[in-house]
Amino acid sequence: MTTVLIDGDACPVVDSVIELTTGTGIFVTILRSFSHYSNKIYPEHVNTLYIDGGPDAVDYKIVQLVTKDDIVITQDYGLASLLLSKAKIVMHHKGHIYNDSNIDMLLQQRYNNAQIRKQGGRHKGPPPF
Repeated sequence: MTTVLIDGDACPVVDSVIELTTGTGIFVTILRSFSHYSNKIYPEHVNTLYIDGGPDAVDYKIVQLVTKDDIVITQDYGLASLLLSKAKIVMHHKGHIYNDSNIDMLLQQRYNNAQIRKQGGRHKGPPPF
C-alpha cells in the first residue's frame, strides 16, 4: 500500500497533497516536530505524527518508517540522500525528483553554500515558492 510521507515542518504543499490523494486509497502521513503543532483536522486518510527530540528527529523517524512502496516529500537534501534506496519516490515539494544522478550535485551545492555562510558571505537563495 502506498503512503505519502511528508517532512511536514516546513512543507508548503501539505494541503495540496491531501487534496490530491483524497478518494484515491493513498494514505498520507505528515511528520512534524512538536514545535510545529497544529490543531487542524485532516480527512481520515491523513495521519499526523508529532516527533519529540532534536533538530533531526523528524528526519530519523521518516527513515525508520519509510518502505519501498512509499513516496516521500522533503526539501532536505540530506534526508533525500538517505531515502533514495528505501522509498519508491523521493521528491522536493516543487516536484523535482531526487535520484542517484542529481543527489551528489545537490549535496555539494548545499555544502558550498554552508561554507560561504560560515565565512560570513552570502549566496543566492532559492526563488520564492
